[in-house]
Amino acid sequence: MRLILSEEQRDLAATVRAFLADTAPMARVREIAESDEPYDREAWRRMAEELGLTGLAIPEAYGGAGAGHAEVAVVMEELGAALTPTPYFASAVLAANLLLAAGDEQAAGDLLPGIASGGTVATFAVPLPGEPPPRATRGGRLDGSLPCVLDGAAADLILVAADLDGAPALFAVEGGERTPLTTLDLTRPQARVDLDGTPGRRIAAADPRAAVAHALDLAAVALAAEQLGGMRRCLDAIVEYAKLRVQFGRYIGSFQAVKHRLADMHCTVEQAESIVRYAAWAADESPEELPVAAAFAQSFLGPAYFQVAKDHLLLHGGIGFTWEHDAHLYYKRAKTDELLLGAPRHHRARLAERLGLLP
Repeated sequence: MRLILSEEQRDLAATVRAFLADTAPMARVREIAESDEPYDREAWRRMAEELGLTGLAIPEAYGGAGAGHAEVAVVMEELGAALTPTPYFASAVLAANLLLAAGDEQAAGDLLPGIASGGTVATFAVPLPGEPPPRATRGGRLDGSLPCVLDGAAADLILVAADLDGAPALFAVEGGERTPLTTLDLTRPQARVDLDGTPGRRIAAADPRAAVAHALDLAAVALAAEQLGGMRRCLDAIVEYAKLRVQFGRYIGSFQAVKHRLADMHCTVEQAESIVRYAAWAADESPEELPVAAAFAQSFLGPAYFQVAKDHLLLHGGIGFTWEHDAHLYYKRAKTDELLLGAPRHHRARLAERLGLLP
């Protein structure tokens, strides 16, 4: 088991970090977030054409680079640190992994090359607890609503888990009525998608439930890496601020209460890194450990990122509460990520179930 990055992975992280600093500084992030653009199209184009990130973990047979999920985690960590508004998580992680997990070689051959090249923006309508799935007919028509689809307004292709004659089935949908939602995190757009006899392409899967579960486990690992990147950026920013901010004639970093809070944040980030590295290793090397590792990652990382982002905001004092400061952007991303694949209690229940702790 390897829980530290290899030299190649560190080089990848440095390359992505430099690229994002150049193409998507925080001023650009704010510009996109406050505009009607769903994501930074120029950054997305360059990520695909110059770095090949959009097909990083897609097999070479489908136009990708054939790298592992550990490499995807490296990229997601840097994207989380920069808050870059792109559909990377929806397209290169959620949608691509579901197509691969389904095992439909014809559909994968038709759809994955576009996703790998960045020319097709895809997403997966993650099933929400308590929400009925869309209904499908044998003729490939879908009816129903998808209340909250990540990057749903901009996606060229939406993968949907629907009910077909009482059994789950997977479909790829290009149409549907898309309604952008007002969300807490403006850097992560979501949309409601209404299907009314909308045609869809059936994705053949021997076990659709298992395919969805595996894709969501991989997504949980990638999201945890993004959360780690945001946590580390928050910690670095507040440590630097504590060295510069003077109150009552002293640097605030010299106050014991601030020292304790920063130490707690540091320990949390270190724990989170170990969890993410293990989960990414399991995704590539130990599939039987992945379900537990993925549930554990989201059980810990979701609440932990939100706590670190909250402390980052509070320790900045009054300036942290202003619109002009970046602290609120990380706070909003942390809360959104905490709920994106299900609330923490959902992941804790899954973890308990997978560990055999439930009757």
